[in-house]
Amino acid sequence: MTPQTDRTGEYMNGTHDTDLLAERFEEHRGQLRAVAYRMLGSLAEAEDAVQETWLKLSRTDAAAIQNLGGWLTTVVGRVCLDMLRSRTAHREEPLDDTFVPDPVVRPLSGIDPEEEVLQADSVGLALLVVLEALEPAERLAFVLHDMFAVPFDDIAPVVERSSAATRQLASRARRRVQGATPAADPDLGRQREVLEAFLAASRGGDFEALVSLLHPDVVLRADSGALVRGAAVSKLVRGARPVAEQAFMFRQFAKFSRLALVNGALGVITLHEGAPPAVMSVTIAEGRITGMYILSDPDRLARIGLPGPGE
Repeated sequence: MTPQTDRTGEYMNGTHDTDLLAERFEEHRGQLRAVAYRMLGSLAEAEDAVQETWLKLSRTDAAAIQNLGGWLTTVVGRVCLDMLRSRTAHREEPLDDTFVPDPVVRPLSGIDPEEEVLQADSVGLALLVVLEALEPAERLAFVLHDMFAVPFDDIAPVVERSSAATRQLASRARRRVQGATPAADPDLGRQREVLEAFLAASRGGDFEALVSLLHPDVVLRADSGALVRGAAVSKLVRGARPVAEQAFMFRQFAKFSRLALVNGALGVITLHEGAPPAVMSVTIAEGRITGMYILSDPDRLARIGLPGPGE
């Protein structure tokens, strides 16, 4: 059999097929994980989708694949679409307005902000929340085309629609995303100023300072999963004073809170014995917080893992 090559010129034939294929797959793992995370909003499910994609590749005639990266991206999209549809079919009740997707948390120490922007998981929780509201096919069309530049002709067979209809799916999703995603200041320095002031006001019990740091239309989305030590439940709160009241209520835990990178932007983690664990992501615009997304579900946070105080 004559050795065959893909577009990178690497051989896909002979006794080294499996090892070579595994090496080539690992080169694309980061992007596949990024696609799956945006599609599913769950780190564990994203890993499952990537693994399923590898299994599909290992059962395929890889020598016939002309563009491995494009093929893998399309396949992981199809796997995620099936997972979303299955999730919807088996869910007894739709997700409520308090659901917060899994955050990607990293310590501040040793991180170059310019490099962090390039990380595959740097997609804000605010955007992931909006993506959760899309229909599975809309989400796939938007994620693959708008975020990963996959042509509509390649997405159409996955969603079982024409290319024109797939374009409409992405367009509809794009309008919803643009209309619902709050504006955010990308400057980490300005984010830090606001968050440090917010934590200082919380620790000092300064209610009016808390209010001044919140946009009048701020929205707080808190997902506790269940009762957190009998003290908190999932909730959706709107308005500067009501949100400040929530922060004021839990001000005793602010001394255990510290800054961290949450999905590529500055956020806050609370991790200390005696305090309920929590991760908070925020959107900041013009020096005030416009959105707060808090995950305090202890079971989910335990699976995700949070950096310790010394990290």
